[in-house]
Amino acid sequence: MLKKIKPFLKPLLILVLVITLIFGDVGSALAARTGGRIGGGSFRSPSRTYSSPRGGGYGGGGYGYGGGGFGFPFLIPFFGFGGFGSLFTVLIVIALANFLIRTVSNLGGDQMGNSYNNPKVSVAKVQVGLLASGRYLQKELDELAQTADTNTASGRATVLQEASLALLRHPEYWVSGLTEANTTGIDAAEAKFNQLALAERSKFSSETLSNVNNQLRGSSPTQLLEGKGELSKFTETGEYIVASIIVGVEGKLDLPEINEVNNLQKALQQIAAIGSDRLLAVEILWTPQAQGDTLSRDDVLVNYPNLRLV
Repeated sequence: MLKKIKPFLKPLLILVLVITLIFGDVGSALAARTGGRIGGGSFRSPSRTYSSPRGGGYGGGGYGYGGGGFGFPFLIPFFGFGGFGSLFTVLIVIALANFLIRTVSNLGGDQMGNSYNNPKVSVAKVQVGLLASGRYLQKELDELAQTADTNTASGRATVLQEASLALLRHPEYWVSGLTEANTTGIDAAEAKFNQLALAERSKFSSETLSNVNNQLRGSSPTQLLEGKGELSKFTETGEYIVASIIVGVEGKLDLPEINEVNNLQKALQQIAAIGSDRLLAVEILWTPQAQGDTLSRDDVLVNYPNLRLV
């Protein structure tokens, strides 16, 4: 019996191997998620121009008239010169008073200096889940990535406004949303910003288009427009699109919690209104990016579990 089957074993094993490879490739292709990215900026602390008071005027000894401490003209009228004991008492009081004033002044100056060198910064994220019928968004973001100036403050502000407006123009495609905002010192803000950005980028299998600090990588404009006529087919097969906007902003930024369409609209309007004078850094991320790529309902549930229905 074994001799009869043996001639068929080798072809059968080859067939099984081929089928496994084919379905394995299909599975990995379906699991692949392409993403786009636009951004830039930095969290440099402004240079310190404030100098805390150190000692008194006219040379800064602390004892002179008009200085930072209590000088002779201030104390002597109260004590007078009644002999060595009185003079010794006056000197002790002067020394103690100057010590106290210097300590208080230095503490106050250091606190002001620390506040100036480490100003408050808000790191925030607005995330929107859309129906795949809103494929217009991918085209607009693709074109924005191709032309954006992400190396200047005004250019990054324009990117932020245009991306926010692209989302605001078509609320009929919105399915879900999320906001997150944290206020911290500028020293810790960059780490928080990078944490949010990397968390979103890690959900992509590959970044097929990016423009970060004017470093353009990915598909050419011709490739991006290929398959435009097959848009309806992609709309039927792809279910969702997820776009994320992450910003670092000077000062406090309060975003509404997302539980309805109006709150999501307000959050996007607040983000869009941030000027170049306050905007430190920005990241716009979206998936899928490549033509024909899809994001299923299961993909959204697994990778974006915190999105809330609107």
